[in-house]
Amino acid sequence: MLSDEIRKEIISLMKREVVPALGCTEPAAVSLCVAKATELLGEEPAGIEVLLSPNILKNAMGVGIPGTGMIGLPIAVALGALIGRSEYGLEVLRDVDPAAVERGKEYISRDAIRIGLCENPPSILHIEVTVEGKSGNYAKAVISVSHTNFVYLEHDGEVLLDRIGECGGVSHGDSADRELDMATVYDFAMTAPLDEISFILDARRLNKAAAELALKGDYGHSLGATMQRKGRSLFGDTPLEHMLSATSAACDARMGGAQVAVMSNSGSGNQGICATMPVVSYAEDIAASEEQMIRALTLSHLTSIYIKQSLGRLSALCGCVVASTGASSGITYLMGGGYDEICASVKNMVANLTGMICDGAKPSCSLKISSGVSTALMSAMLAMNGKCVTQVEGIVSDDVDRSIHNLTSIGRDAMVETDRYVLSIMTCK
Repeated sequence: MLSDEIRKEIISLMKREVVPALGCTEPAAVSLCVAKATELLGEEPAGIEVLLSPNILKNAMGVGIPGTGMIGLPIAVALGALIGRSEYGLEVLRDVDPAAVERGKEYISRDAIRIGLCENPPSILHIEVTVEGKSGNYAKAVISVSHTNFVYLEHDGEVLLDRIGECGGVSHGDSADRELDMATVYDFAMTAPLDEISFILDARRLNKAAAELALKGDYGHSLGATMQRKGRSLFGDTPLEHMLSATSAACDARMGGAQVAVMSNSGSGNQGICATMPVVSYAEDIAASEEQMIRALTLSHLTSIYIKQSLGRLSALCGCVVASTGASSGITYLMGGGYDEICASVKNMVANLTGMICDGAKPSCSLKISSGVSTALMSAMLAMNGKCVTQVEGIVSDDVDRSIHNLTSIGRDAMVETDRYVLSIMTCK
């Protein structure tokens, strides 16, 4: 049984990592940084310079910006300056409307926005924004390490905040965060008082609403709607089809620029969707109790947070690998599995999806999420049938935590050159 102190630390960690986000978190973070710099300047900028770490650029190039019908960074930067409000956090563009979009298009036409790579950033998640006023005045804002973490603020030479020195070598979260392991994750999810963790139901509410919106409309590649309307002739009216259509639909909405907030996990809306919707879909199919729903979602989201602690916010490894591993643990619990079966499902996931690359946030992310969802269900089924990938097979270890760290070390360290090559391909097409 966890102590009250540890339980409170984990609840605090979850509430920091499971938060609403409007649109893809990377362009949202860029908009947030622009909005903050503009607020410091106190006027509409005459010019904006944005310098980004490679991973931020990769994830912001090809994704729809909510409420705009447009893709990519220029409109995100323009709207951050024109209507963005930093107090909204990752919902910084909540107030966008058609008039604002037209103003944004006009601002882009002035060639006042410069976007480039930041050389030698202190973190793989790093954003520097400098805005210039009409009379030569300026302001600067820097976000680093995590999507809403301001580390530097300056206005006309006056430094208002300087924590850049704290960023070196840090890739994720707060160094004061409780370091997790799978046993702690399971213990917390199974024993925490329901009134302390029922906030996780907000993830169901937000992400289910995004899925329902996409199933009625035409967002991204409409994979979710296609699965629901045409996939049943192949998959049948089954839990797998329900999971695939609901999860991919929410991703369709988010990547397609729908003006709808989703619940993110560890700085990623797609990870939040993937950690939520397969669990919600399966729980509803089996008529799970509210307590089972809460504990399954808590297990899924906290498993994802645990894996991200050693992987980092951004990497060459697709985030759906992480989040679908969390989902598999939640599904296994809903199937009646205990700690041993959940560990088996996690190891089965590591054996299958390790190595899936991240080539940026974009509408086709729904395809990768669907791969993760189907694997999550298969891994849970195997675990409940007493089957688990063994230590003599590939990178899996008998110890579940060692298996997870084998996965994250590949994504964090071994795939660094892969990440560079992916970005080179993306920017040179």
